[in-house]
Amino acid sequence: MSEETFNSNDQTPGVPRREFVSMSIAGGLAAAAVSAAAMPLSETNVEITTPDGTCDAAFIHPTSGSHAAVIIWTDAFGLRPSMREIGKRIAAEGYAVLVPNPYYRIGKAPMWEDASGFSFSNQQDRAKLNPLMASIGADGAAEKDAAAFVEFLDKQKAVNKKRKIGTQGYCMGGPLVMRTCAAVPDRLGAGASFHGGGLVTDRPNSPHLLAPKIKAQMYFGIAANDDPKVQGDNKWKALREALAAAHVKAEYEVFASQHGWCVSDMPKQANGEPIYNKPDAEHAWGKLVVLYKSALA
Repeated sequence: MSEETFNSNDQTPGVPRREFVSMSIAGGLAAAAVSAAAMPLSETNVEITTPDGTCDAAFIHPTSGSHAAVIIWTDAFGLRPSMREIGKRIAAEGYAVLVPNPYYRIGKAPMWEDASGFSFSNQQDRAKLNPLMASIGADGAAEKDAAAFVEFLDKQKAVNKKRKIGTQGYCMGGPLVMRTCAAVPDRLGAGASFHGGGLVTDRPNSPHLLAPKIKAQMYFGIAANDDPKVQGDNKWKALREALAAAHVKAEYEVFASQHGWCVSDMPKQANGEPIYNKPDAEHAWGKLVVLYKSALA
């Protein structure tokens, strides 16, 4: 379970301390335990025009009514069955969900059907992954995509435009969540990063520097081995300080689990142990549900 929980709004910038947060762990777990009624869902493959081409995506929503929209940014292995399942699960909570292929500039999804066979020590595997990640990591790419995705969603009958949009991301999707919230601040009401990588970098376009543009309420689920260079005694100090200075409401939890713990088809660790940790993943899911219920009004 989580090792530490703290809230940027309750913390003096630069002075780390242990905090309990307004959205309690108990509340998050209760939300996860009480799932939405078994409402029928519609899942379709769609194509979205962006400034850089045509993005293939999954669009999943309840078959009736209009709902707040959610954009899911995948991890490094892209749009595949496990990410569609995440999309279906949050759609069943009453949301219209878009799961884009972040690598559409290179090819159509899926790049992997299942990530469990990937080996980070295999040079051939890495050689395939690196250019894919570079395509969405290019300057301005995520911002252009975010604007196109919001425009697409706002044209759908299943989307209630009077309600804010949420976005969640895994691994490389974490910084893409921040870029989305900063790119379309008036439409984004909530952003959640799970084991996000590269939230704080030394580059002038580091995601944490976008804090003054963000209006959404944020949640960060942090793995024990995420970005160790910015942790040490002051875990996530730069990120917390930036968001606190911008008056962005944000919650942070540091988990004992390893990077990737929320995604079911993650490759195993070098020691053979699984990365996916169901109890911690369910805890994080509960916090996501609470965030969306409170922020996507």
